[in-house]
Amino acid sequence: MQENSNIELISVSKDYGKTKAVDNIDLMVSPGECLALVGHNGAGKSTLIKMILGLVHPTRGTVRVMGHDPLASSFNRVRGRIGFLPEQMLFQNNMTGRETLEFYSSLKGVSLAGIDDLFRRVDLIQAADDRISTYSKGMRQRLGIAQALIGTPELLILDEPTSGLDPASRQNVYSIINEAKNAGATVLISSHALTELDSRIDRVAILNRGKLVALGTIADLRRNIGLPSQIKIHAPASAMERLTQHFGDKCLINGVAQLSCPVDEKVTFLKEVMDLNIPLTDIEVDDPTLEQVFLAYAQKHEQDEKLSGGLDHE
Repeated sequence: MQENSNIELISVSKDYGKTKAVDNIDLMVSPGECLALVGHNGAGKSTLIKMILGLVHPTRGTVRVMGHDPLASSFNRVRGRIGFLPEQMLFQNNMTGRETLEFYSSLKGVSLAGIDDLFRRVDLIQAADDRISTYSKGMRQRLGIAQALIGTPELLILDEPTSGLDPASRQNVYSIINEAKNAGATVLISSHALTELDSRIDRVAILNRGKLVALGTIADLRRNIGLPSQIKIHAPASAMERLTQHFGDKCLINGVAQLSCPVDEKVTFLKEVMDLNIPLTDIEVDDPTLEQVFLAYAQKHEQDEKLSGGLDHE
């Protein structure tokens, strides 16, 4: 295992018959890093997580988690340092929230002293002694997050962590993730809520049909896929003529100049606009979102696979 990595995958594949659920993936995630796994349903995200947790055997390749093979007996020594929130967390309805966290704490061999702090962290302290049968979907999700935080894990794996949560609770989840990162934990998120992730993750891994089609920071992926930034310029109608003379009549839509430029050329482009000495009232700059980046990479991969005749995952 390479130094400073809590997760390392080397040429990892998982086959189910002729279907390649995960296809030759290399990936390393370091302490203090938050990586998002994104992809359509069936892209391989869940299978990848199950291999990291030792729940599924890879067909080929090497998986190392905190220095151990998840399938080896030595991995039992580090399981207590891993927090996991599955996509669907099932609880016993006749148990209280407190009884549930006590049960999971005992499984991890963790002291019960910090349970109230966990309830407070996910805003459930007032419902800690209520039966789970009375919990809403959002409350169950928050209890699942509290369960994942037991023992201050060094590796935190969250599958759709904001599912069913209201806006305030979603913000709290990302605050928890940031705290874990700052404490040196590795955080792995699998999520379809791409619009929430843009400014909250360090890197993103885009999966499509079992393949890792892109890996990097959102800024790098925007640059590499070639999606432009969109710029809207607001100015008095009397000043728009100079803009259209410079950029062309087609840029004017509903009284607003709507332009685009490569993401790395925004400063130069905006200087060009300012040099026109137009009395501007507002400028909006929108970089490509993670959702747009993801769709562009997925579509490119589909096109590349069709050209090579390589669509063999169905």
